Amino acid sequence: MNDNRRVFVVDGARTPFLKAGSAPGPFAAADLAVAAARPALARMPFAPDHIDEVIVGCVIPAPDEANVSRIIALRLGCGKSVPAYTVQRNCASGLQAVASAYERIALGYSNLILAGGTEAMSRSPIQWNAAMSRWIGKMFKARSLFARARTVAALRPSYFNPVFSLLLGLTDPLVKLSMGQTAEIVAHRFDISREQQDEYALRSHERLAAAFDEGHMKEEVEVLYDNAGHFYTEDTGMRRDSNMEKLAKLRPVFDRRYGNVTSANSSQITDGSAMLLLASEAAVERYDLNPLGELLGHEWAGVDPGQMGLGPVHAVHRLLNRFNVSMSELQQMELNEAFAAQVLGCQAAWADSQYAQDELGSNQPLGAANENLLNPEGGAIACGHPIGASGARLVLHLLLSLKRKGGGQGVATLCIGGGQGGAMLVKVTN
Repeated sequence: MNDNRRVFVVDGARTPFLKAGSAPGPFAAADLAVAAARPALARMPFAPDHIDEVIVGCVIPAPDEANVSRIIALRLGCGKSVPAYTVQRNCASGLQAVASAYERIALGYSNLILAGGTEAMSRSPIQWNAAMSRWIGKMFKARSLFARARTVAALRPSYFNPVFSLLLGLTDPLVKLSMGQTAEIVAHRFDISREQQDEYALRSHERLAAAFDEGHMKEEVEVLYDNAGHFYTEDTGMRRDSNMEKLAKLRPVFDRRYGNVTSANSSQITDGSAMLLLASEAAVERYDLNPLGELLGHEWAGVDPGQMGLGPVHAVHRLLNRFNVSMSELQQMELNEAFAAQVLGCQAAWADSQYAQDELGSNQPLGAANENLLNPEGGAIACGHPIGASGARLVLHLLLSLKRKGGGQGVATLCIGGGQGGAMLVKVTN
């Protein structure tokens, strides 16, 4: 078995990312993935059942979407014989799906794989608390009228307090910090001011708006239609009217007394999907496909969960060292904007000799990414962060952006709740 087969991305698409409101959104996770993948598959010269596997990242699948990847595969017409599985690596689930597909093709197990990520964060379950669950269990066990009456009498108003699974998922169970609180720690460590964070957030919205206005997102974002007759062509969290004065009025969310991280300089709770079609060199030749670009490899790293936003610093360090590529040789980097403080913290850490020596075991820092080449069309602060999908979006957008700009090498990277980082190196040749 050849262990170094080349792996290409031949097509892909994503939905507009829809900012979550006060009610569940109109789309389930599987709906979003089908909407993203169907146009890409329709452009292929082969039928969906020619695909070897389907791999999808999803963090919070609905109770009726267990192994959502299999549901997606069947709805897309891949057929009952095409296997599918769902992966979960928190915020990097979409990147993990693409990485897993890359490995399957590189090792010779598959030739065509549909991979990506999807998330309907607005539909995150609201659950009973443990006390109510125990009470319900006792109620089911109560057989006599007396036992049931005694159980009913034990019911307390506090049992009705709901448990929001999304809030639990965004809090690290070991260090007892929310993801926003870890961003505050990173901001404090690198002395990142509120003004710097707001300036970065504003730039994200401006860059994304410009990308849509200039037509650069047409190849990436497919129109999304709901059952009520509405359609979506852009990311609904994007704010064209944002300015520094408006941002300055917002209060910190995660550390109300001393903090600087607000809802505006953080990524948004969002519904969306991004899907990619990966192919071996043999499949490219067989079907005469025109690749968007080539996946060269990926790396992962673990960091202190209390400073989880610095994960990309370590993952990118490993990745570039492995491929002997310098930061200055990259034509673009897509770094997921979980928080403005986190992006700015990564930039500071990459440029810090002391951090390189103490944390990375390196005598020489990589150097910060070129600001003009870092998220040049905006990022998650503007478009949103559907946690299962974001990693796939980064890879897709990076490939399309590099192709439009004449090719080159780029890195897609993101921090991961729980204290990890993931990074993927891609190459586009025009």
